[in-house]
Amino acid sequence: MTTSLSNAYKDTNIHLNNIIPLDFGSVLQLPESHVWTDDDNSGNDRRTCLVRQPRAEAASPPVIDLWAPDVVGLVGDACRRWGVFQVTNHEVPQNLVANVEAHARRLFELPTDRKLKALRAPNGVTGYGLARISPFFPKLMWHEGFTIMGSAMEHAKLLWPHHYEEFCDAIDKYQKKMKSLAYNILLVMLKALGVDEEDHEKLSSSFLYQSDGALQLNSYPSCPNPNHAIGLAPHTDSLLLTILHQNDTNGLQIMQEGVGWVPIRPTPGALVVNIGDLMHILSNATFNNMCHRVIPNETSHRFSMAYFYGPPANSVLAPLPKLPGPPRFRAVTVKEYIGLKNKHLEKALSLIQI
Repeated sequence: MTTSLSNAYKDTNIHLNNIIPLDFGSVLQLPESHVWTDDDNSGNDRRTCLVRQPRAEAASPPVIDLWAPDVVGLVGDACRRWGVFQVTNHEVPQNLVANVEAHARRLFELPTDRKLKALRAPNGVTGYGLARISPFFPKLMWHEGFTIMGSAMEHAKLLWPHHYEEFCDAIDKYQKKMKSLAYNILLVMLKALGVDEEDHEKLSSSFLYQSDGALQLNSYPSCPNPNHAIGLAPHTDSLLLTILHQNDTNGLQIMQEGVGWVPIRPTPGALVVNIGDLMHILSNATFNNMCHRVIPNETSHRFSMAYFYGPPANSVLAPLPKLPGPPRFRAVTVKEYIGLKNKHLEKALSLIQI
């Protein structure tokens, strides 16, 4: 019997003690609780530096057509060099993406007292609230989120007691499309790692066909002093891969060694794919788990939808056999790794290194 991702997060959850997101519409100045300086490193390295712009002429991760004849090589190169790329021809209908974004806007535009009806419990996983990484940083982020694992009905009924069906229907359709797309992208990634038929069958019998995901709706309101605020602090994602829709507002940046922060500018119709920690483990560190952040801006309200894809909680992950070099990580269950990440954030990988 498999254990769901939601149970894994619930059992190893970060307790946020019901810290409530800021009522962004009611503030005219950046409150001290949200003012970041270069001293707010929280033990991390220069990745939390508030420098906004990368060095001149910084290259950008590729935009890849998933129907390209050389898609395996393109994806493999992007995973090794960047840990992130954008995809087109992904077969997710644009009207579905636009519909879910419209529902996300409608959710975050609700009055604060209404949104708080769906507030995530201190030991909960789903609902309205702060970013899960918030406890690791001394200042709060210019962000509010809504997390969904499986059905959104429980929380949607609290937000719209008589008109929740459209929201739930759109979210359900979107999650099914994202799950199918994530699975197909994972197959391409495995081919890029040289997984043969025998290895493929072993993976399929363990977790490949059982993987599932979580959907995170994000809101980054326009900010009165964006140069001293962070929308989402630097971090890596925990699971295999993340598929992100960002609307037409800039803000997502990745850390590239020797360059600094590189913006991932929105490409019309494309989705952003990035490598998570579990794929970094599975690939024996061949694929980069991409460190990223979001910065707010003064004039535009940014919305995004992130789908996190990963195996059941009791799945055991280790570097794939036949990859070059000795294994760099010991075997670990998904639940154990989520627990380590929830306690140690970016130090979690070092705790399973061999």
